[in-house]
Amino acid sequence: MDLLAWLVHGSIPVAGGGLSVPEVVGNLFGLASAILGMRRVVWAWPVGLVGNALLFIVFASGELSGVVAEPLWGQAGRQVFFAAVALYGWVRWSRSRRAGGASDGGAITVRWATAAERLQLVALGAVGYAVAYVVLQQIGSWGPVTEAWILAGSMLATYGMARGWVEFWIVWMLVDVVGVTTLVNAGYYPTAGMYLFYAVFVVIGFVVWKRASARTTAPAERRLEEVPV
Repeated sequence: MDLLAWLVHGSIPVAGGGLSVPEVVGNLFGLASAILGMRRVVWAWPVGLVGNALLFIVFASGELSGVVAEPLWGQAGRQVFFAAVALYGWVRWSRSRRAGGASDGGAITVRWATAAERLQLVALGAVGYAVAYVVLQQIGSWGPVTEAWILAGSMLATYGMARGWVEFWIVWMLVDVVGVTTLVNAGYYPTAGMYLFYAVFVVIGFVVWKRASARTTAPAERRLEEVPV
């Protein structure tokens, strides 16, 4: 089996069965992307794209979990959105880096969202959940109630990361709470385990970005505002 076939169809032997290679490797790329994102390194976005592609295969195929027969379209759909936002974040962070980046060396200056931006996030979350629920129910996804929240919350969190808003870590915490239970019940144990690790990492990331936002200088804020939306 060549490398590409192994990445898409391979299995890692473990006691009591095997783990899906694309699920494990995709989550490792996701973890690497999260770590780079916490450090505000532009490479967070292209690294994440690789993980998105592998995890889309996992969730869209459905049969890889060995527990449920239906695809988890909410989980698969968010990989598509991640890819789209990753391109947006890649361009935005690259432009910010070329403009001088943050005063502390990061590719982008982080800050708390304004009151208006927070209301925007709440509104987008409510609309996103409603739309995702209806779509997932229509296409026959395994758990539309929880998957809709995972999909909508993931959309908000990724967009917030691209904009450099500290709140995106809080949104990720809420996504993880629902995600772990959903994935365990669906039999996607490597991804559920990664979600548990993310829960710890997200708290660390939140503290790091919170501290970075406190060090933000006025000149750095002006440079960020010059980066096109």
